[in-house]
Amino acid sequence: MAKNQRYSNALHISVTAPRDVLSGEPVQVGQINGVAQTSAKSGEKVTIWLDASWDIEVTGALATEGLPVYITSAGKLDASATGNKPWGVALSTKTAAAAPAEVVPLGYATPAAPAA
Repeated sequence: MAKNQRYSNALHISVTAPRDVLSGEPVQVGQINGVAQTSAKSGEKVTIWLDASWDIEVTGALATEGLPVYITSAGKLDASATGNKPWGVALSTKTAAAAPAEVVPLGYATPAAPAA
């Protein structure tokens, strides 16, 4: 049996916080998307969960379940792709006002193919 395993499923991991993060906030580190379980200052280790669904504030309308949700450079969720990066998927609908929506993080996202 291999003795170098760190996590059996790698769904609850620690990463370096890209900014000051509060418990319950969305986090993106490279292609890893999750929700902080602990608070941390920028550069400190933060525990994030890559699975489960969460009620997190999203700016913009989500007309149907299954729509993509994006993260801004400030670490906020948004329904618009413009200037933002993919973070998760909506499991609920909501109007355009900033309000909580049920979302699920992508976990490990597939990197985009390099430009030709």
